[in-house]
Amino acid sequence: MTYTRRSALAGVGAGLLCGRAFAQGSAGGALDLAIFNIRAWTGQRGAFTDAIGVRGNRIVAIGAAAVRAGTVRRTQAIDGQGAFAMPSITDCHTHFLRGAADLLLPDLLDVTSRAEFVDRIGRAVRSLAPGEWLRGGPWDEQRFGGVLPHREWIDAVTPDTPVAIPRTDLHSLFLNSVALRLAGITRDTPDPAGGVIERDARGEPTGVLKDNARDAVLRVIPKPSDAAIDRQLRAGIDHALSKGVTQVHNTEVNWSVHDAVRRLRRAGPTGLRFNSLVPLRDWERVVELVRTEGTGDDWVRWGGLKCVSDGSLGARTARFHEPYADAADQRGVWATSVEDMREWIPAADKAGLAIAAHAIGDEANDVVLDIFADTVRRNGARDRRFRIEHAQHLAPGAVRRMAAQGIIASVQPYHAVDDGRWAVKRIGEERLNRTYAFRSLLEGGVTTCFGSDWPVAPIDPMTGLDAAVRRQTIDGANPGGWHPEQRVGIEDALIAYTATAAYAGFQEDRFGRIALGMIGDFILLDRNLLTAGPADYLRPRVLRTFVDGRERYAASDA
Repeated sequence: MTYTRRSALAGVGAGLLCGRAFAQGSAGGALDLAIFNIRAWTGQRGAFTDAIGVRGNRIVAIGAAAVRAGTVRRTQAIDGQGAFAMPSITDCHTHFLRGAADLLLPDLLDVTSRAEFVDRIGRAVRSLAPGEWLRGGPWDEQRFGGVLPHREWIDAVTPDTPVAIPRTDLHSLFLNSVALRLAGITRDTPDPAGGVIERDARGEPTGVLKDNARDAVLRVIPKPSDAAIDRQLRAGIDHALSKGVTQVHNTEVNWSVHDAVRRLRRAGPTGLRFNSLVPLRDWERVVELVRTEGTGDDWVRWGGLKCVSDGSLGARTARFHEPYADAADQRGVWATSVEDMREWIPAADKAGLAIAAHAIGDEANDVVLDIFADTVRRNGARDRRFRIEHAQHLAPGAVRRMAAQGIIASVQPYHAVDDGRWAVKRIGEERLNRTYAFRSLLEGGVTTCFGSDWPVAPIDPMTGLDAAVRRQTIDGANPGGWHPEQRVGIEDALIAYTATAAYAGFQEDRFGRIALGMIGDFILLDRNLLTAGPADYLRPRVLRTFVDGRERYAASDA
């Protein structure tokens, strides 16, 4: 049956008189929003409904009979026309402001040659005002030959413009000679602790700065105005909502996004929900913030901390027990010293703060697990929900340890199909058996949530779902899936983006499911993800996005 406002209103009188419908929902009262004629997956395995009713910002009616009974003349009644509905997406790992800014910058990720790379940078520079820095977009040397860029490539096309553009993993920056000079980096500048200044055969800086070496240039780049940041945020919010994402966890290494979204919140609802994680080293500042101002609300929340233990695989700065296969003298770096982590994590945990630790290499994961276990022994049991961000390359026994300790694995499926093109060069085949081990994590009983790491990967969750379920590398070289033994089922992947994501944010009581009493955050798509063929996971289109019971995005043909 197809429901319209007219057919819904036709049943209102009988439904309200007999009271049957609201026996399944809430007691009395008209609905503000009624959505009929949908195939709605509720966020629980195998559970569906055909209608959703919202009053205020809460779901108060489930099923066509209950929703019809609460539909009155003032109700916004929507015929879903058979669309697939589901809880909206929470992206558990983003660098939101960086991703939002990149929407307005040149795209360097699809270049396939050095010449094209140089040309796009030169054209982008010509559009800038005098003295303005070129900050993006991100690049990936694996897509244009595999050789890291050298400042000499671009100096001729950027003679007066400072350039500092991030590698796609956000763990390296590429600078031209102007930017190196402004940062004070010369051949005599030593590598900082936890960082690498790439040098050529002559000992001169190439322009590539890895991990903590980036700090020297980041300190001299002028900060954008509040107005510019607000424009970037709004562009990012609109983009995320159009992809069905209604909440992001900002796993940041500074306070830029935190300050920006709090400023945006003072002007009213942000449209997109933000869970702000700030640097672990500032844990005492967060304690004072929570003491004086609480932890925010469901639009902008805080009280969580992010620690970066090591670097990235692409930059060869992820910390491993054994050397890199293509660099026998390197095992990676500690972006935060082990001593500092051993001091800060127990102290912040004792203060009641939530902690997430970035760990990519197998040694980094093991050390973080050790520190988490020691923290529990020192501070006692509580509902702390420690998270490891990435949990990318695991040593034997790490999955068992994570499950036993109740650690949440916050992983990003798209990285598997991106890095899968070249990861074997870095660490060899044996370690790949425990790399991006999503199925092993789930089957091993590890609570696992999904995210994107935007802008390192697209914020579009359909790319993450496709990566988790098919594991087809982006170059198409693995038609059966890269390490297909780690593929997961589509419903497992959806739960990781919804119900488990809500749990990771201490919000499972109000987000992540379509159920009575839950907040009305859900989306409508043009096809059923649970019955779509594997080749279709990249094709679904978001028709409508609802946040807090209100429609915040609608496709032009919805």
